[in-house]
Amino acid sequence: MSWQISSTWQRFATLDLHTEGEPLRILTSGLDPIPGAMILEKRRYAQQHLDGLRRLLMLEPRGHADMYGAIVTPPASPDGDLGVLFMHNAGWSTMCGHGIIALVTGLLEARPRISTFPDLDCERLAARGELRIDAPAGQVIAQATLSPDGQRVTRVAFRNVPSFVCALDQVVDVPGWGRVRYDLAFGGAFYAYVDAADLGLALDAAGHRRLIEAGTAIKRAIMAAREIRHPVEPDLGFLYGVIFNGPPHDPAHQARNVCVFADGEVDRSPTGTGVSGRAALEHARGRLLAGQPFIIESILGTTFTVTIAGEADVAGYRAVIPEVSGRAWITGRHEFVCAPDDPLGEGFLLR
Repeated sequence: MSWQISSTWQRFATLDLHTEGEPLRILTSGLDPIPGAMILEKRRYAQQHLDGLRRLLMLEPRGHADMYGAIVTPPASPDGDLGVLFMHNAGWSTMCGHGIIALVTGLLEARPRISTFPDLDCERLAARGELRIDAPAGQVIAQATLSPDGQRVTRVAFRNVPSFVCALDQVVDVPGWGRVRYDLAFGGAFYAYVDAADLGLALDAAGHRRLIEAGTAIKRAIMAAREIRHPVEPDLGFLYGVIFNGPPHDPAHQARNVCVFADGEVDRSPTGTGVSGRAALEHARGRLLAGQPFIIESILGTTFTVTIAGEADVAGYRAVIPEVSGRAWITGRHEFVCAPDDPLGEGFLLR
């Protein structure tokens, strides 16, 4: 089932949402079920055979540099309800917190038929309110809060995969930025956490281009300086992004995060996997206790709340079980077409 532009017109339908400002485009039709028993196998298949489809849906002219997407699959675990693959401007993610929140919202509000998982029963899931979702990084458990009439999802909380600190107070030489101190943590993906004040960066929309420049340079420098390894699963061993930390703009909140990931994407949300790693960091430094809410702002001022629901061990790493909550909204439905003679059918990216 290798995907490529065919000699006839191709059609794809999507359901689009945003989570606290960050987009998610869910493919609902136009693709058959993806081979592979495990989610990581499906991700490898997608990397090898479906990258043209990823570019078509994520990049211009149908998407943009900061688009994000999801493909629903059957579950891989015996108790799973569904699986998911996440995609962006540069490839395929291992986990995505804002994506989980939007995916649950979209499935339970719109209750679409999904061509990659035709047996998915959204009506049953809406009645139950809880979804066990198999992502490449592991299973997450999401709980939806519904409006009194059961038609709207007002909030989604999900219990993420175990999140842990790899290294504290590391230093790397970054061309154009000098010596940069960072912490390294895993929250479903690996992030380097940097204090924005150390580099004189403002964590607001007006400064987003400088954040992209700094985040991209720091990511490249760290990748060149050290190997990133997951202690259990080699496919998870890569640096996904850089998260700049700073004080909140609202004194009722605890922090502000801005994540630069993939090929210079800026997360409009506080980053679900990023706040999970942040919870592990705060816990390791003794600043966050189990059950204590920690509210983190995005570059737009929207928020996620993260709490530590428990602790775990990941191959010798002391880990926490984060629970992240936020809100998502449906923004539209789309039918995209690809003409057989379109020279830019698989999209392009300009920065």
